[in-house]
Amino acid sequence: MPEPASLQPIRADDGWRVPGIANLHSHAFQRAMAGLAERRTDPADSFWTWRETMYRFAERMTPDALHAVAAQVYAEMLEAGYTRVCEFHYVHHRPDGNPYDDPAEMSLALVAAARETGIRLTLLPVLYMTGGFDGRPLSARQRRFGHEVDAYLRLFEALRAREDEGLRVGVALHSLRAVPEAALREVLAALPARTPVHIHIAEQVGEVQDCLALRDARPVEWLLANAPVDAHWTLVHATHLDAAEVAGIARSGAVVALCPTTEANLGDGLFPLRAFLDAGGRWGVGSDSQISVSPVEELRWLEYGQRLVTRHRNIAVGASESVGETLLAGVADSAASATGFADGDDWLLLDAAAPILAGATAQDLADRWIFSGNRPLLREVHVAGRRVVAEGRHLLAEAIAADYGATLRRLLAA
Repeated sequence: MPEPASLQPIRADDGWRVPGIANLHSHAFQRAMAGLAERRTDPADSFWTWRETMYRFAERMTPDALHAVAAQVYAEMLEAGYTRVCEFHYVHHRPDGNPYDDPAEMSLALVAAARETGIRLTLLPVLYMTGGFDGRPLSARQRRFGHEVDAYLRLFEALRAREDEGLRVGVALHSLRAVPEAALREVLAALPARTPVHIHIAEQVGEVQDCLALRDARPVEWLLANAPVDAHWTLVHATHLDAAEVAGIARSGAVVALCPTTEANLGDGLFPLRAFLDAGGRWGVGSDSQISVSPVEELRWLEYGQRLVTRHRNIAVGASESVGETLLAGVADSAASATGFADGDDWLLLDAAAPILAGATAQDLADRWIFSGNRPLLREVHVAGRRVVAEGRHLLAEAIAADYGATLRRLLAA
């Protein structure tokens, strides 16, 4: 496995140079609905009621709209310090469930947005086949997500043929409730070695209860016993674990993708971070539903959630006693295996003139960056040797935002 880039910040005349950060879980289209699901629709509002709102919004997405929304969120990611993104993409077909003339059309809209903005993209087309552990058919709102295995593998191969220095293609199994056991085994058997495999798992208590009732095992427990989970797997959320599952994920070498702002927004629960760190587990962060597009906020609230539940401070420490250094080391360690990109020439320049960084040293820079203030500190972002952000703004920010604004107005008027 490639070694992560050096984490030691480098002092330059105009700032501090630090490695770029990988975003391990993104649903780009949800950027367009951020902030629009915050009115109560049910006295027992939860993830499951939010999902209905999301489905209605997904029905409006076209390839052109997806391109505009993805370009906006990818530009925002770069401005925030994400230089790689794993796009967990499931809006494949027309709203009626029929494929586009080119079944890859929606996927290619995402590829085009990534190339336009300059972010490295790990495209993860999603296999989505059933509406629950009981094998029920997809609902009308889920039909545009669905594939049979043969069609899905054709899509995967077509996308994989387009890989280049800025694009990697992996596989996303939506969840155990959406991918029957036989299909999971068939897809995994067809994959080239070292293909990144991502899966939503154990996000909701209801999901755990259904898996126990119908498979007589918890979701992570079942997956570890029935799939070749290793360092090329990324388990998204994995919120509700018992002690054996915590230890099992750590032993497997798999990465857990944590999305604290989305998990908080949806009321998912808190991941058992300290136990996972003690077991030697690997993890990274993602922006998921895009209600926040900031690795600083994800890392800050990963730590703060643990403080709130334990009523102690400085929870995420490891080889270093610095929380900031430990968090940045964690996201660096998981980036290559989760994204499929070897560590390359991706780096950020933090503004040394920012008041928050006055008198900063290499020993306290990480803690200051993550835990002090809300002013963005990035001056420049470079991906594969190319500058894509200057003076804190994406080089194409104005044109991308204009296209996004016009697109969002059309979506909301639909």
